[in-house]
Amino acid sequence: MKQVKFRDRFTNKKPAVGTLYLTATHLIYVEYSAELRKETWILHHHIAAIEKPALTAAGCPLLIHCKNFRVAHFVIPRERDCHDVYSSLLRLSQPVSYKELYAFSYNPKQNETNRGGGWKAIDLKEEFQHMGVPNDYWEQTDANEGYEICNTYPTLLYVPRGVSKSLIMGSSKFRSRARFPVLSYFFKENNAAICRCSQPLSGFSARCVEDEQMLQAISKANPGSPFMYVVDTRPKLNAMANRAAGKGYENEDNYSNIRFQFIGIENIHVMRNSLQKLLEVCELKAPSMSDFLTGLENSGWLRHIKAVIDAGVFIAKAVAEENASVLVHCSDGWDRTAQVCSLAGLLLDSYYRTIHGFMVLIEKDWISIGHKFSQRCGHLEGDPKEVSPVFTQFIEGVWHLMEQFPCAFEFNEKYLLEIHDHVFSCQFGNFIGNCRKERQDIKIQEKTHSLWPFLLEKQHLYQNPLYKASVTNVVLKPNTAPFNFNFISLPNAMWKLPFLLM
Repeated sequence: MKQVKFRDRFTNKKPAVGTLYLTATHLIYVEYSAELRKETWILHHHIAAIEKPALTAAGCPLLIHCKNFRVAHFVIPRERDCHDVYSSLLRLSQPVSYKELYAFSYNPKQNETNRGGGWKAIDLKEEFQHMGVPNDYWEQTDANEGYEICNTYPTLLYVPRGVSKSLIMGSSKFRSRARFPVLSYFFKENNAAICRCSQPLSGFSARCVEDEQMLQAISKANPGSPFMYVVDTRPKLNAMANRAAGKGYENEDNYSNIRFQFIGIENIHVMRNSLQKLLEVCELKAPSMSDFLTGLENSGWLRHIKAVIDAGVFIAKAVAEENASVLVHCSDGWDRTAQVCSLAGLLLDSYYRTIHGFMVLIEKDWISIGHKFSQRCGHLEGDPKEVSPVFTQFIEGVWHLMEQFPCAFEFNEKYLLEIHDHVFSCQFGNFIGNCRKERQDIKIQEKTHSLWPFLLEKQHLYQNPLYKASVTNVVLKPNTAPFNFNFISLPNAMWKLPFLLM
């Protein structure tokens, strides 16, 4: 489609003129000028929303909003052509089945041996060995072999040594989605552990002897502390409301040696609305400083990021300074729990602050343990209320830590951008599906390629020149005062998320 204009919505530059192409996987815009041929590629899976505003004298506008926060504004000469492109993109950007995703047709010309080797780039059993597990306190359990207890958990799980399968099953029946307490991170310096699970089905008065024994076993697995923390990442009012539905939170009177703590991170619906308000502010053409700051404050975005990091800091401090083990949950244990457990691990362990270690962290605390990537990222046509920027908040949280500790991370901002892009691109199979079993059922490893070897081949691009090996084995202690959470201004009053500069 020729003579298509490509507008820069935030400057007064003359629109580019070029040709628009639609392929099975990408929208491609080729701008021709006397000096160069410039190409803009937009993957269909990156498209979040498409607008077709009213016809203008210049032609028919087409506005494309992407999941990686790019915005493309085209003007197509003929309205009929614009409608055809609009209809095609609506269909192509909202696949209805996994087999329609780009990963299942992407072919980097690797043989099957290389494909299989790529999926072995990260071995979580080796990662637990790196932590020092199994040991005198923790052991691998085969209780979930074949996903018979919890279909959203992996089969590789670690529990306190000596915990029986019957105890695990009893605890799982008392936990939402059967997501019983399992080990997430072991701090071998003092035997403190971070464990994770879902909320108990406690209602107003229900008890479960097996669940109480499970938490007691976790506490005893850390002989250096007389107590353990149980952290509910939800606001207290939300957790109390869940009690009316038969769920809720642990009663300290029923569990020995626990200290209960609410954190107050909002749910997926609040976060989705917050991001939408933020983007509306960022896309204002020429806001005053007052309008922008008011809009930023009203979105609540930075307040939510601070809450997530505060939770990670609390857990890391409990483990490293109080020598206490921590059990973390939210409602189902796959959103807020993933955020705070992974951020706490990042603060505690310098290995996760390396290029390879960060991949391992994501694999362990997000992919393997059952974060619902397909639903939260809107990979397939489905309920829009299930979409939420949970992983995006984690990535931005990491960026804020990098800003405070510029020498502590082996990787740079470009690395975060690349991973964030590929969570939505569906070019690789890692983030497709909502849990390990679902990926196994749709044969992700047999039919798609892994992102990690692709990134490792280009790791020279992601090296942080300020990285100092001497910062290793240091527990990071960030300052979470509000003034440490910043946005970066771009020309002409255009503001974007700080980690997504383009």
